[in-house]
Parts: sequence; C-alpha cells; structure tokens
Amino acid sequence: MLALTAPSSPSPSAPLFPRELALDNLLGVALFDVNGLPREYFVTQENRSTGWVQIVFQALGLRSLLASSLKLEGFQQIAVHLNTSTAVVLRRRHDYIALLLKAPAAVPFQDDLTPLNQWVNTLEADFFQDHPHFTAA
Repeated sequence: MLALTAPSSPSPSAPLFPRELALDNLLGVALFDVNGLPREYFVTQENRSTGWVQIVFQALGLRSLLASSLKLEGFQQIAVHLNTSTAVVLRRRHDYIALLLKAPAAVPFQDDLTPLNQWVNTLEADFFQDHPHFTAA
C-alpha cells in the first residue's frame, strides 16, 4: 500500500511527492463524484472542520456551469485559496479529489502536475479510512 512520507525520510518504495504533500501538510481530503457531489471526506486532528468541503463543492458546481455554458473541456485542477489553507482539486478518471493543504499561498505544482496526478490516481477511499492521520467526517 502507498504510504505518505515526510520529505526528510522517504522510503525507497514511496513515490517522490512534492514537498507540499508531506503528511504534516495535509489537513483534509475529500472525494467527489464525477458530478461534483461530495462522497467521502476525511479530516485530521489538527483541522476537524469540514466547511472547506462546501466551498470546493461550490467551486466544482461553478466549473460545471461554466464548462457547459462556454463549452470548455479539459479541466485538470482548481486551487481554492482559503484564509489559512489551500484546497487543491484534481480531476481523476471517475471522480475529483480535493486535498486541503496548510499553505495559504501559491500552489507550487500548478505548472507540472505529473507527480501529483500520478500520486492521486493511486489513492482510494480506504487508504484514508485506514490511515491513522485521517478520520472520516
């Protein structure tokens, strides 16, 4: 199974993640279906709030509205900048995944999403259910 590792102690079998994806920087994860409806979300002891999930839901709804009105295709990501964190939403094959990061500023991996996409495409809900850092909300 894939393990989140801190950049200072990567294991040889763990993929290389952007520094922002170290376990300590993830405050929450939410999975949305292909229509943008929330399916499951997970929080941490550090941030038990789920209000950010509603904001991501609204952003996905706006994206859907704009895409259908303007005939836009190829959505890959959204970054929602909150007061003390940033929610990064990525399109996967059959759903969306939102990662709540501690960083309130710029998301440094917007130019090259390959490592991030590779990582999120390997994740399933049971990874977060079984991981001691996360709690189902």
